[in-house]
Amino acid sequence: MKYFSGAHTGRPDDGLSAHRLRTSTVQIADVKFFPKQSAQDIEARLSKTHAQLRRRALGIDETWFSTLERDAEWRDIMDQTGPNRMDQAKIVRRALRLVQLRELASGLSHLGHEDRKRLSSLQDGVTLTQLRNEHHADEIAARLHEEMPWMSRATEIAWNAMRESVREGKPALSLPPILLDGPPGIGKSHWARRLATLVGTPSELIDAASEPAGFSVAGSQRGWSTANPGRPLELILRERVGNPLIVIDEVDKTGDVRSDKGLSFALSNALLPLLEPLSARTWSCPYFRVRFDMRWITWVLTSNNRRTVPAPLLSRCRVICIPQLSGAHLAYFARREGAARGLPADTAEALADMLAGAQRGWDLRAAIKLIDGLVARENRPPLQ
Repeated sequence: MKYFSGAHTGRPDDGLSAHRLRTSTVQIADVKFFPKQSAQDIEARLSKTHAQLRRRALGIDETWFSTLERDAEWRDIMDQTGPNRMDQAKIVRRALRLVQLRELASGLSHLGHEDRKRLSSLQDGVTLTQLRNEHHADEIAARLHEEMPWMSRATEIAWNAMRESVREGKPALSLPPILLDGPPGIGKSHWARRLATLVGTPSELIDAASEPAGFSVAGSQRGWSTANPGRPLELILRERVGNPLIVIDEVDKTGDVRSDKGLSFALSNALLPLLEPLSARTWSCPYFRVRFDMRWITWVLTSNNRRTVPAPLLSRCRVICIPQLSGAHLAYFARREGAARGLPADTAEALADMLAGAQRGWDLRAAIKLIDGLVARENRPPLQ
C-alpha cells in the first residue's frame, strides 16, 4: 500500500524502541496536594520563625547564636526571644486555621484516608505520551499494516491522526474515537491493543457484553456494595499515564440497564461525556467526586453490527467497516503466526494453502485453534 513508508526490523513486540517517546507531565485531578504537616508541625515551625524574628529585632546574630552550646546563656536568650503565653495561643490558633484552610482548598476533605492514598499517586502529575516525530508514526503504521493488512482502513486513520498529533505539537498523542465494525474473529480488539503496544501507552479492554452497565467505565457512587472508580481511571492511577488506550468490546450488545427505580445505567450514557473533549476535560468521577481531565484517552469501540449501536455513540466516532477475512488474509496470518511459533515451513505452508481455499466462515480464532493443535503435535514427546 503506497501510503505507508518505512519499516522496522526489530522484535515484533518491542514497541519500535529505536524511537524514544516524547513525554510531558501534567496534573489531571482538580485537587491540590499540600505537604504532610500536622497542626503540631506547623506550630513548631511558626514558633521557630517567631523566635528568629525576635532575635533579629534584638540585634542577635543568627549565625553566632547557632554556634552556642545549649548552656545557661543559650537558655537565657531563648527565654527572651521565645513566644510568651499570648503569642503561643495565637500560634496554635493560626496553625489550626492553616490546617483547615488547606483541607478546604485541597478538594479532598470529603474523602477518607484510603481514597486519599489512592489519589496520592497523582501528586507529581501523570505522564502524557507523544511520538517523537512523524517518521515514528510512519513506522507504527507500517508495522500494523504488515501484521494485519485487512485492517488497512483503521490503520490509515490512526496513522493520519498520529502524524497530525505530532505536527500540531500536542502534548499527548491524541486520536479521535474510533468504532471498528465487522464480523467477529477478525482481530478488531487485537488491532487496538497492538496499536497501544507500538505507541508505548497502557491499554485496557472492557467487554460491553459482560459488563453492560456504565459502572465499568465511569465507576459508581459510594453506597453501592461494589463502589469503585471506573476502570479507565483506575488504569491511569495505576500506571500514572494520562493518555491510555481503552477498548470497549462489542459495544453493540450493551442494551439498557435500569435499576428497580427505573434509573438508567447504560454503558453508552457513561461513555458519552468521555468521548467529547470539552466534557471529558472536566469529567466528574462519581466515586471520588473529583473532576479529572480525561480528554487525552484514546477510545476504540468494536461492534459486530453497527445498526444496533446507540446513535449518540455512532455520531461521536469514526465508523470503520471491516469486511470478512478472505482466504488470502487467513493464509497470510497462518504463515506469519506459524513462523512466529516455530512451525516447520512445510507445515505452515500446507495450513496456509488449506485456509486460502477454505469456504467463508473461517476466522482468526479458528485459524489459531488449528495452529495451536499443530504446535502441540510438533512438540509432542516421541513415542518409545
